[in-house]
Amino acid sequence: MSRLDGKVAIITGAAQGMGASHARRFVAEGAKVVLTDINADGGNALAKELGESALFIRHDVTSFDGWTDVVAQAEAKFGPVTILVNNAGVLGPIAKTADISEADYLKVCAINQTAVFLGMKAVIPSMLKAKIGSIVNISSIAGMAANYGFPSVAYVGSKFAVRGMSKATAIEYGPNNIRTNSVHPGFINTPMMVEGTDENGGEALKQIPLGRLAEASEVTNLVLFLASDEASYITGTEHLVDAGMLAQ
Repeated sequence: MSRLDGKVAIITGAAQGMGASHARRFVAEGAKVVLTDINADGGNALAKELGESALFIRHDVTSFDGWTDVVAQAEAKFGPVTILVNNAGVLGPIAKTADISEADYLKVCAINQTAVFLGMKAVIPSMLKAKIGSIVNISSIAGMAANYGFPSVAYVGSKFAVRGMSKATAIEYGPNNIRTNSVHPGFINTPMMVEGTDENGGEALKQIPLGRLAEASEVTNLVLFLASDEASYITGTEHLVDAGMLAQ
């Protein structure tokens, strides 16, 4: 028996990077997966690759109406949603607090923070119908410590918020057999990571005790575990995948 047999998952930001890695592994482990992203070309290509167990929906995660539609299509295609991976995110501009524009601040918070709330709000009723659920919210080591040259107060603040929201939701819905946890990756070899550093990780490598960037699959291993029934007694907790960066 595969680890996610009978599960229905929604994964945001699934067209590339960590989201695509999670989607491939979830399908391999028996889940039906709804992939969402604003990148329609990448999302459609991945859904085609994954076959009948996957459905792609172009989706702006900052729109609650969009979330409502995603959940409706997921239920119509596969049944009640039992897993949500809030993976979509942006780095935002590299700017100090006094220099970042209000528009840029609000955009980062809308995608990294508000969208996580909207996703949980939209999906939890489906999990209540299923009488089981696992929510995995992707934060960052910037949601644990505001160092390592992360881009801005908007990014750090939004990632700290994801950690707190995960704890609050875990307490609220624990009695309903719905678990919520946050995952805090360090420097991962994905397009978004390269956007924030140079092509090979550059100075980032000097800060990593293991001396290398992580592969997306190494984060997926943890996300898969938290999504599965193997983690049935784990909720309200944060989980680092940072190669020891915050141990220093």
